[in-house]
Amino acid sequence: MSTHTASRRTELGAFLRSRRERRTPEDVGLPPGLRRRTPGLRREEVAMLAGVGVTWYTWLEQGRPINASVQVLDAVARTLGLDAAERTHLYRLAQVPWEIEAPSGTTLPVEIQEILDNLVPNPAAVYNARYDVLAWNEAYHKLFPGLVEQAADERNVIWATFMSPDPCNPFLDRDFEEPRMVAELQASFARHVGEPEWESFVRRLASSSPKFARLWARREVGSGNRHVKRIMHKQLGRMEFAGTKLLPSVPETRMMVYTPADDVTRERMAELMAMTTTHWCCARCRKKSSWSHPTSALAMTTDRTDDPATAGPTARLSG
Repeated sequence: MSTHTASRRTELGAFLRSRRERRTPEDVGLPPGLRRRTPGLRREEVAMLAGVGVTWYTWLEQGRPINASVQVLDAVARTLGLDAAERTHLYRLAQVPWEIEAPSGTTLPVEIQEILDNLVPNPAAVYNARYDVLAWNEAYHKLFPGLVEQAADERNVIWATFMSPDPCNPFLDRDFEEPRMVAELQASFARHVGEPEWESFVRRLASSSPKFARLWARREVGSGNRHVKRIMHKQLGRMEFAGTKLLPSVPETRMMVYTPADDVTRERMAELMAMTTTHWCCARCRKKSSWSHPTSALAMTTDRTDDPATAGPTARLSG
């Protein structure tokens, strides 16, 4: 078995165990029973309810090299009460032919930047599956200068979020935002289990942030539902944005557009756009957010300049 496949099967087993442990006997119509040594359902109970052999299911959780059909995984998913995002995550980890894999090494079309620029004064940016920031407009730059002004291979939203000092983190709802981002990253990770760059990113972030490590160990997966993002701007105060996700033609990328959710935010964005310069939160924040990929993180490239200090507002496709 290849290292890539072994890593994927290990991740599959951990995911199944985490879902089994959160499922109670009452959830599936079984009596609670006595002296349960572990939370949730037992392996034999999952196997019985899914109509599969106990040995087969045990081997599946142990990451052994066994085959699983879509039909059998469907039965396991129903027993464990998986939602749509979790079910897709299960199929990806099990490597069943559920989705068409996206080709790699693609490039952002040059018109993406024009679209972003035409959205000003609404902040907008394009992220890849790992939350690397690939492109952005002037409004996004002014709202998050500490992120945009990193080197091209260091612009990562999740890293910046977990590594920012608490007084400097812009999110007002960190207990909501951070689990949501980790759940999205977990879902994307299923397509890249065993890839050195992804494995290194997760490992280094987990070792640097105990909170990220705890959230990652929960094996929650999500698809990023629409919600209001609340931030505290150091100069202008509280701002609220409705985040809208658009999917470009480039695989594993998404364009996020942040529309002011109230008149106060709209007025403050106008004030922000009128400022000639914006600043990092503090020197400590700049230092703590620094990191680097073992190799270049971004497959998306263009022939435009990448230095935000010298580039004009339309010259910001990363690479």
